[in-house]
Amino acid sequence: MTIGVVGAGAWGTALAQAIAGDGSAVTLWAREAEVVETVNRDHVNTLFLPGLPLAPTITATGALDAMAGHEALLIVSPAQHLRAMLSRIPVGTTPLVLCSKGLEAGTMKLLSEVAEEEYPAAPIAVLSGPTFAHEVAAGLPAAVTLACADAALGGALAARFARPAFRPYLSTDVVGAEIGGAVKNVLAIACGVVEGRGLGQNARAALISRGFAEMTRFGLARGARAETLGGLAGLGDLVLTCSSTSSRNFSLGKGLGEGKSAAELMADRHTVAEGAFTAPVLRAAARAVGVDMPVVDAVCALLDGSATIEVVVESLMTRPLRSED
Repeated sequence: MTIGVVGAGAWGTALAQAIAGDGSAVTLWAREAEVVETVNRDHVNTLFLPGLPLAPTITATGALDAMAGHEALLIVSPAQHLRAMLSRIPVGTTPLVLCSKGLEAGTMKLLSEVAEEEYPAAPIAVLSGPTFAHEVAAGLPAAVTLACADAALGGALAARFARPAFRPYLSTDVVGAEIGGAVKNVLAIACGVVEGRGLGQNARAALISRGFAEMTRFGLARGARAETLGGLAGLGDLVLTCSSTSSRNFSLGKGLGEGKSAAELMADRHTVAEGAFTAPVLRAAARAVGVDMPVVDAVCALLDGSATIEVVVESLMTRPLRSED
C-alpha cells in the first residue's frame, strides 16, 4: 500500500517518518518550498522538526498532483483549512486518513463529515491519540486509535502503519475518535492556564477530571461510544496534552496564565494551537445539542478577553453543587 502524507508540519513529518521506518517510500506534500528543499536535500525538516534525521525514502513535493495514485492519503492539514485543501487534491476513491483535530467553523461539522461531503466515494479513517510529534519521529514508543467504519480497511491500514514503536488500536467509532481529539485541545488550554497562573496540581487534576466529563457528555450526545472516549483518542490524549509544554495548546494556555494575550501568543507561531480555533466552535456545537460544558465556556472567555482568570476560576468554583457525573 503506497502512502502519501498531505501536510509537512511536525505531525505530518513524524507520521511520514514512522511509516518509512521499514524502508517504505512515502511522499510528503509541503506548502513551504524550504521544507521541500531541506527534506529532499538534507533529509531533515528544519522548519517544523529540526534536529531529527528523516528516512531517505521520504520524498517531499510541493505539487498536490503528485499525491494522485497513492493507495491511501494521510491528511494532516489544520482543521479550518481541511475543506479547501481536500478540494485541491485528486482523491477520487482513495482512502483518506484524517490526522488533524478540530471542528469546522461555521458548520460545526466533524472533519470526517467535511471529507465525506467533498469526496463521498472515498473511505474515511481517523488516526488520533496521545502523540507528540518529536517523540514519534525519534522512534519512541507510542500507541494510537485508528478508527474506520470499514473494519477490513481499518485492519489493512493498521497493518501498514504498525511499527515496533508505533502501535495502532482499531476502532469503528470514527465520531468518538474525532471528538476526543477536538475536545482535548480546548481542555489543554485550560490546564495550561492553571500552570501559568500557579494554581496548583489539585486544580489541574480537577480540571482534567471535569473536562473529561464534558468530553464524555458531548461525545455521547453526538453518537460517540464511551469506551472510545475513555481510550487513547480521548482520555489518553487528554492526559498527555494537559501535562506538558510540548503541547501547543498547553503552551498557549500557560502564556495566558502568565498574563499574555491570545493575539500576542498566536502572532508569531509557525504551528497552530488548534484548540484556540476549536473552542468557540465547540461551545456552539455543545449548545446546539443541549450539553453543558463550563470549562469550554471558560476557555472561550479567556481567549476572547471577555473575562479574567480570576473571574473564570470563581465562576467554576461557585457553580451550584451537584452530583459528580
